[in-house]
Amino acid sequence: MPKILADITPLKESPAFRRLWLGNGLSSIGTQLTVVAVSLEVYQLTGSTLSVGMLGLFALVPLVIAGLYGGAIADAHDRRTVALASSLVLWLVRICIALQAWLGLANVGLLYALIAVQSAAAGVNGSARSAIVPRLARPELLPSANALSMIVMGLGTTIGPLLAGILVSTIGYGWTYTVDVLTFTASLWALFKLPPLPPLPRAGGVQRAGFASVLEGFAFLGSRKNVRMTFLTDMCAMVFALPRALLPAIGAVWLGGGEQTAGILLASIAAGSFLGALFSGPLGGVRRQGLAVVWSITLWGAAIVALGGSVLAGGQTSDGGTSPWIIGAVAALVVAGVADTISSVFRSTILQSATPDHLRGRLQGIFVVVVTGGPRLGDVFSGSMGQWRGAGWAAVIGGLLCIVAVWSLAFWQRGFLRYDGRHPKP
Repeated sequence: MPKILADITPLKESPAFRRLWLGNGLSSIGTQLTVVAVSLEVYQLTGSTLSVGMLGLFALVPLVIAGLYGGAIADAHDRRTVALASSLVLWLVRICIALQAWLGLANVGLLYALIAVQSAAAGVNGSARSAIVPRLARPELLPSANALSMIVMGLGTTIGPLLAGILVSTIGYGWTYTVDVLTFTASLWALFKLPPLPPLPRAGGVQRAGFASVLEGFAFLGSRKNVRMTFLTDMCAMVFALPRALLPAIGAVWLGGGEQTAGILLASIAAGSFLGALFSGPLGGVRRQGLAVVWSITLWGAAIVALGGSVLAGGQTSDGGTSPWIIGAVAALVVAGVADTISSVFRSTILQSATPDHLRGRLQGIFVVVVTGGPRLGDVFSGSMGQWRGAGWAAVIGGLLCIVAVWSLAFWQRGFLRYDGRHPKP
């Protein structure tokens, strides 16, 4: 059984990684509390789903800009200092969000502004934190460390939204946001206890953060096939086969049950991601990590095809009942979540181990842009495809396109299939 469960060696060997992991776990739950609670508060104040959707726009633009520039900052300065400073900003923003609720300001514009500042700080913080991990764990333990990170992320995305609904309805917005402030304090403590992490010495010295530094990161990505493939393969899954925009229609029209069914389907992906991370023990022994990425994304695409098949088999419901084919849809999305975890573990490992330390912050910044922008493009693709062909066929077509696209990339860059984790080459 220990060989099947997640390898906790990084937690045993590195007290610094252990503290960072625990802090990230608590802050992940708190972050999801606030994400859901802010959406609920904006809807309560406006009664408009468009106003809720605008939160994504106010969050996306600062996150993209700050993610790119934040990676350059993380490469030019002590990463502990960068992560701690951006975390302090995040902590202060959380306090302000809680205060506006306690004071009853009921100002949607203020919430938009606070979310924008929070997203900008999160872009810098995410780039720095991810670049820190390879300095805290041995290279051969990076798959295990990334799998452990996926566990706390999965817990956050599963427990956080559930708690948000309960807390908002029972103790109100002020206390809900205050819980987030308290949990994020643990993350601050974990960062404060880290050792100094200045840039490692290299020929030419440390490059200053700036536009030229950001361009250097893109230049490295453009000339390193294996690192570039970690981004391109993820785009295959997120652009063509992300079913998020289809779930409301699947729940309301095809499988029945409405919002409750859509919520169950969304939670199924998170549950699969958690299970994949929890039983990630064998991943540490995988050497052909590029091949593992391609096959896991293939499994993701196949699972989305199965989701579409369940929707088509279940048919449209007119009596408000729930189709028994929801079981097949849930099973397909659990498998998709497992596949996503495996892909994420190895893509992160390749990115961290094959990228020189002085560029890790910038590459993580680009990673933030990809994992943020890809799903948005996926929502547009699946939403328009669903409008044209229906939710079931949209999932089938998207899943098949994902499989074709990822194997086309694999045959184009065959060296990625031979990538060996023991000898990382960018």
